[in-house]
Parts: sequence; C-alpha cells; structure tokens
Amino acid sequence: MEKKLEKIVSLTKRRGFVFPGSEIYGGLSGFYDYGPLGAELKFNIKQEWWKEIVQNRDDVVGLSSAIIMNPKVWEASGHLGEGFADLLIECKKCHKRYKADEDEIKVCENCGSKEFTEPRRFNILFKTFIGPVEDSASTAYLRGETTPGIIVNFKNIIDSTGIKIPFGIAQVGKSFRNEINPKDFIFRTREFEQMELEYFVKPQDADKYFNEWVDLRMDWYKKLGLKNIRKREQSKEERAHYSNATADIEYEFPFGWKEIEGIANRGDFDLKNHSKYSGEDLSYTGESGEKFVPYIIEPSAGPERLMLAFLCEAYNEEKDRVVLKLNPKLAPVKVAVFPLLANKPELVKKAKETLNLLKRDSVIGTGAIIDLSIEEKLEAKNGFYNLTVSGVRGSIFSKVAWDDRGNIGKRYYSQDEIGTPWCVTIDYQTLEDNTVTIRDRDTTEQERIKVENLKNHFQEKLK
Repeated sequence: MEKKLEKIVSLTKRRGFVFPGSEIYGGLSGFYDYGPLGAELKFNIKQEWWKEIVQNRDDVVGLSSAIIMNPKVWEASGHLGEGFADLLIECKKCHKRYKADEDEIKVCENCGSKEFTEPRRFNILFKTFIGPVEDSASTAYLRGETTPGIIVNFKNIIDSTGIKIPFGIAQVGKSFRNEINPKDFIFRTREFEQMELEYFVKPQDADKYFNEWVDLRMDWYKKLGLKNIRKREQSKEERAHYSNATADIEYEFPFGWKEIEGIANRGDFDLKNHSKYSGEDLSYTGESGEKFVPYIIEPSAGPERLMLAFLCEAYNEEKDRVVLKLNPKLAPVKVAVFPLLANKPELVKKAKETLNLLKRDSVIGTGAIIDLSIEEKLEAKNGFYNLTVSGVRGSIFSKVAWDDRGNIGKRYYSQDEIGTPWCVTIDYQTLEDNTVTIRDRDTTEQERIKVENLKNHFQEKLK
C-alpha cells in the first residue's frame, strides 16, 4: 500500500499535479504547490462542492472572509486556548519533534533514540504582526479555520439578505496551522484550503439536521466515485469541547483510514461566545417573535485531502499503462484532440478546426464563478457553459487539450495517465466523411461520430 502512495507522489510530480513548495531552495516542510493539472483538479473539486452546497440549494449563501481578523476573534473562538493546541514531544538526542497524541511514538525515526521529553502543549496558530512595529499590540494570526469568519458575519448576512432559519453560510478559503509533524504527502500540510458550511438551525431541530447532513455528504462522495469510505461517530472523549455530536467520513488511504470530512453539531457555542466577547447580540428572532441562539451544523472538508483521496481511488495499473479513472466532472482535461499524424498538414488543419469548434462552441467543465461587468448571458446545461458577450460567442475557460506528441499510442497512454476521459482523433477518413474516432479512457473502446455531433455526444456523457 505504501508503494502505491509512492507511485502516486511520483506521478503527481512528473505530470504537473503537485510540486514540493520552494523546491529549488530545498523545499519547505508542509507546503506544496499545485501545477497546471493539480490546480484544475483542485478547482473542479471545489466547484463541485460549491455547486452542491450553494448553487443547487435555496437555503445556503456564500461568503469570502478575510484571512487575518481582529485577534479577539480567536480569543472568542477558543483558538488561543488549549482547545487548539497539540501535544508536542521532542527527541532528546536529535530534537526532532512529534505530535504526541496521534500515534504512540516509541523510537525516533530520525536517529533511533527512545528518549523523549514529556508532552507539552503547542498552539498551532501562525502568529504575525500588523504594521511596522512587532510588539504585543500589533500581534495578529493567520486563521486556523474559516468558521470564525462566517460567525462574525452572521448578523451581516441576515440583515443584507433577509434569509430565514434554517439556512447556511458556506465558504471556501485558505487556512494555516503550524503542524508539528506534517506528513502523508498533501494529507496534512501547514497551508491548506477548507470548504466549510455553517448551517444554522433551531436547537430542537439540531439532531434531525445533523443526521441529514451526514447522509447528504456520504451520498456526494459516492456520486463522485469514492468507494472506500465509511462513516464513524466520534466518542464523547474524542469530540471537540464545543461538539454535541461529530461524525467523520473516512477514506482508506494507503496509510490507513483517515478523515476526509467532519460533520459536527457545534451547538450554540460559537454565537454565544462571540456575543459575549464582542458585546453584539447574535441571537435570532423568529417569525413569531421568539428569540433564541441558533445551533450550528458544520460539514467541513479540505480539497487537498479530497484530491489525494480521488487520486488514490482513481489510480490503476493495467498491463502496460497507468490510468487515472477520475470522475469526468473532476478530470483536469475532459477531451484531448489530436491528428493521427502530426506531420501531415491536412490532418493537423482539420484537427485544429475540431479543437477550436469544441473550445469556441462549448466549454466542457463543471462550471465557474464569474463576475462580468459587461452585458452577458450565461447558459448552463449538462456541464457545458456557453457565453454570449455583446453578441460575440466565446469560452470562459477550456477543458479541451491539444496533443501531437509522439505516436498515437503514446498520446493515448499519456492522456490515460492524467485522467482524460475521452480522446478525439482526426484521421484520413475524417477528411472524407467528417467523422472522428472517440476513444474511451476506461474501456479503451472506440467509436466514430460526426464532428458536428461532438458537442451533443459529450453533453450526454457528462450527464
């Protein structure tokens, strides 16, 4: 199993999914960069989450809050106390540090020593300073999670939208934790993103909505192709101090069963604490005039962990090829177009025309969040997005790739390795009858269809 992870790490570096951060300077532990394909895959994961949580629902709105906030926010949320601290032990010989409460550390992996210091608490918020003077008055923190940004905007959202309980506020954004021992590739890092929803409910309805959200989130992973998942209820001893109930959705990675999403019933801890520290009344007034502090149901996941899970699930070795069987909605490239022979101008010309047809008339993808200040019309259907701007058609972003490297077999295998679901080949028959060959990534089966039918064909596939 560990060998499988090594192969995935190698593939992600070789094909431009993930690079070690600051690699030309020797790297920096716990930080990674995401290359052309990794950026697309991560974007698609976030986009599918946003579409599921926000765009497909009438009771959830989005938010993008600041990474650095007033330090009192972190006092109120408990992030400066023991609740957001890890137990740290240190090898007495080489001084390598370990997280003590995760695994039982008996031998230092660095020097082999068996002598460690007593565990001590270590707060994992990154500290920074605002302004030119670095003193206690200018101390601030990079956020350790996105939740507080939602809570401090609870009243703003209600006042500006008029939304009624039950409702949710969703956010995707960067978080930072000074992890003692980042490990398992991109599973545990110091800089990462979170996809979090705070769903506000009446206290008496909290158990019902908690169970609903657990089921909804499990179904979402299954729809996107994750099979090796399970639900695990946390014991009272495991749960965070604010949690009335927590369920983890776990995936079986090569290094064991690990959490990819947590769904928590946070009770009224957040709103009560921020009301207390800020002096602002964050209670909610119902339609019949009753006042109460809402409970919060919080599904929370990270695109990096999900990216690793999807890569592990999709990675297959079949005879002489490696294939990433990613769900087409997540695949960085949806369709690759190439001429049978790259040195034949007539084939190259026709292939370019086919490529431009797909790129011009449709954008094969899962959607985009777009802010256009000019007259526009966005039509979305079955994963294809067409844009009309002042009467001129064009594409927002492209998921169609050109490939003319090497022979046809090498191109197929190259696209298999990055997870491209379909390859379109232009050959001499295309010049005669305007049909192309479409090859399926998973089955390697091929079929011929008319160029003018390509758009509808892929629309059907993406359903």
